[in-house]
Amino acid sequence: MKFDELKLDKEILAGVTAAGFEECTEVQAQVIPHILDGKDVMVQSQTGTGKTAAFLLPAFQLLLHNPDFQGGKVLIVAPTRELAVQIKEESELLGEGLPFQTEVFHGGVGYVTQEKALRDGVNIMVGTPGRILDLSQSGTMNLKEVKLLIIDEADRLFDMGFYPDIRKMMRRMVPREERLNMLFSATLSTRVRNIAWEYMNDPVETEIAPEQLTVDTVKQTLYHVSSSEKFSVMLGLLKQKKPRTAIVFTNTKRAAEEVSKRLEINGYPTEYISGDLPQRKRLAIIRKIKAGEAEYLVATDVAARGLHIDNLEMVINYDLPEDPEAYVHRIGRTARAGETGEAVALACERFVFGLEAIENLINQKIPVADVTEELHGEDASAGMRIRMDRDGRDGRDSRDRRPRRSEGRRSESRRSEPRRSSGSGRGGEARRPEPRRSEPRRVEPRKSEPRRAAERRAEPRRGAERRPERVVAGRAPKASDSLEERLAYYRRKYGEDFQPTDEMLASMQANGKGKQKQKQKRQRPERREPGKVSPRPDAPDVEKPQPSKKGGVVGRIKSLFSGSSGK
Repeated sequence: MKFDELKLDKEILAGVTAAGFEECTEVQAQVIPHILDGKDVMVQSQTGTGKTAAFLLPAFQLLLHNPDFQGGKVLIVAPTRELAVQIKEESELLGEGLPFQTEVFHGGVGYVTQEKALRDGVNIMVGTPGRILDLSQSGTMNLKEVKLLIIDEADRLFDMGFYPDIRKMMRRMVPREERLNMLFSATLSTRVRNIAWEYMNDPVETEIAPEQLTVDTVKQTLYHVSSSEKFSVMLGLLKQKKPRTAIVFTNTKRAAEEVSKRLEINGYPTEYISGDLPQRKRLAIIRKIKAGEAEYLVATDVAARGLHIDNLEMVINYDLPEDPEAYVHRIGRTARAGETGEAVALACERFVFGLEAIENLINQKIPVADVTEELHGEDASAGMRIRMDRDGRDGRDSRDRRPRRSEGRRSESRRSEPRRSSGSGRGGEARRPEPRRSEPRRVEPRKSEPRRAAERRAEPRRGAERRPERVVAGRAPKASDSLEERLAYYRRKYGEDFQPTDEMLASMQANGKGKQKQKQKRQRPERREPGKVSPRPDAPDVEKPQPSKKGGVVGRIKSLFSGSSGK
């Protein structure tokens, strides 16, 4: 089917012709008529089959000529920032000459430009769930104005944890009966169908080639290698195949950066994309790849969805993905729009366990090729330790390491000292340990205010050096000492010539007697027999009657009181 056979406006067809499209793909031919009739659609289609144009072209038509949607807005939700930017670019390409404004809303950039676009009256909004919810909660973006809702790569959105955000977003919109809903996904999982049943109006389900998820025009090859020889085998493949453009996929951010730097050392200028890079740098790298300024790209699964690169010849799975659906999206970057491509997978002992799930998903066995001696390329980066740059700067090999700014502040003596090591370097000689110093280095701390106060307290007082210190033998006098013992103590303290005055003698005598009286009072009194009362000096002994054992406790108490009263 050609686009001329669809009920599209002439201005829309002019944009399609300017983009170089003549015939519809299978998903476009089946989905566009349902959308033009005002029906919700739920589409399962493999990647690279023209899904973006399948929902953009009918959206343009409805905004132009359908009175139910005129004056409304279109919201397109994408899982990644790169895919959102690509949808915006394709919207501007296909909608050239149409009175519609398209803007992208995603994180990593400021709010000023996006809020200004909303105030100016944007018609087609493309964004990621996080930023859309932020703008909606702040009141800047009014989701009640959305008449067409399009969810692209729905399975990826839910895999990334956006399922709750999608539900919140839809609850902020008008009821489902008052809007048109489109859902596109490479696989229709249970969560995708739940969204369709809850927030869509009896959608028309369309499946494009559900039995085979990979494109027939992609030539797939599998190599079983070890982790140590994986990079050299990839160098041999690049030397043998000589692809003009290629994407190398890794499972981790660190591996993407390291592989990119090792490829540069071996003469393959590359760029790498991971989630740690700033958004502006990621977009700049994608523009360079699309413009043909960079030939090789190393990336994580951030670039596995929706990234369209013209004439991409090869995809290399340096690490087999742990998620089998990620393999489908990775190799879908090549052989797009009817072209041919090649996909190579390197299965090492770490990630080979995901191979069975991948082959079960694509319903075919990946052809296995032998790893010959000629396939091993010479690695110029062998033995080098690649330094990871977490601040966005270009990394260098450890053997060409230059000091940072903080290192330049060190003294020349410390900079000239050899690094302490008990073993040998990777490619150098064994370093001798430094000889132990005979005396420990004394480091004078900075004198703070508490330290200066402590030093002042430790200094001798004025005149202390003029007063000779007197050494007194013996102990200090106690309260029980006699007058002679007290006088002997003071003579030892002040010299044999010490003669107390009469007042001192009287005070010493009075003090001693008072201390003796206090000591007698503190003495414990003697035990007395039970039934005896302590006699007063002027009273005769009185025998205390014993309490009777009859009558229990109450009887004893009564006997005690009766005995004490004399009755």
